[in-house]
Amino acid sequence: MPTFTSHDVQINYQTFGDASKPALVFSNSLGTNFSMWQPQIDFFQKDFFVVCYDTRGHGASTAPQGPYTLDQLGQDVVNLLDHLNIQKAAFCGISMGGLTGQWLATHAAERFNQVIVCNTAAKIGQEQAWLDRAALVREQGLAPIASTAALRWFTDPFIQSNAAIVAKLSNDLGAGSPEGYASCCEALAKADLREQIKSITVPVLIVAGQQDPVTTVADGKSMQESIANSQLFEINASHISNVEQPDAFNQAVHAFIAA
Repeated sequence: MPTFTSHDVQINYQTFGDASKPALVFSNSLGTNFSMWQPQIDFFQKDFFVVCYDTRGHGASTAPQGPYTLDQLGQDVVNLLDHLNIQKAAFCGISMGGLTGQWLATHAAERFNQVIVCNTAAKIGQEQAWLDRAALVREQGLAPIASTAALRWFTDPFIQSNAAIVAKLSNDLGAGSPEGYASCCEALAKADLREQIKSITVPVLIVAGQQDPVTTVADGKSMQESIANSQLFEINASHISNVEQPDAFNQAVHAFIAA
C-alpha cells in the first residue's frame, strides 16, 4: 500500500481507476479504515479517479501521540492532494470525515469542486463526553467500544441480516490503535464549526440518516440552513449510511457531482 508523509504522520492511501478522470476523495469515520468505502470504490471507479485514505491514527496510517486537531485532519487531505498532484477534487466524508469535509470547504475551498458530508454535524456531541471516551480507550483499549459500535452504526434489521459486514467493521475497530482513536476523540471534542460553515461557498451535499442516533436529521437541517449553497438528502439508514444503503447513497452522491 502506498503511503506519504504528512508532517508527523505516515498516511496510508490507495487509488482506484484512471488518474485522468475527475478525482473523488473518501474520508472514513472514527474507528474505521478506508475499506468501509468498498461499495463506493466499486461503484465510482469507472467514472472517477477514486482516492481513499486512512485518517491519521486509523487503519495502516501511523498514530503519533495526540491530541490531534481538526486542522491536522484537514491539512492531511490537502497534503494528500499535493502528493498526488491533484489540483481539484470532489470530497466525501462520513461522521468524523464529514467534519473534515466541512473544514476543507471552509479553509481549502479552492481545491474542491463539491463536498459531500454524511452522517455528521458542525459540532458532534459534547466535549467532555469525547474526553471521557479518549481516557477510557487509553485505559482499557478499544474492545469496550468495539463491542457496542454496531448498535450506534446500523439499524437492527441490518445487523440481523448482514452479520459478516457488521463483524468486519467491529473487528477493524477493535484491532485499531487506541492512541489514534483517543487522539481523534480529542480532535472531535474541540471541533466546532457552527460559525465557520456560514462562510462556505463550495456546493455541499449533506447526507443525513433518518435513523441515525448520533448525528440526526436535525443536525443535517441545521447545517443546511447555515451553508448557502447546500442541499440535504435524507437516507433511510443509521450512522454508517454508505454501508447500510449503498445503492441510495451512491446514486445521491453521483447525481450531486454530475449536476
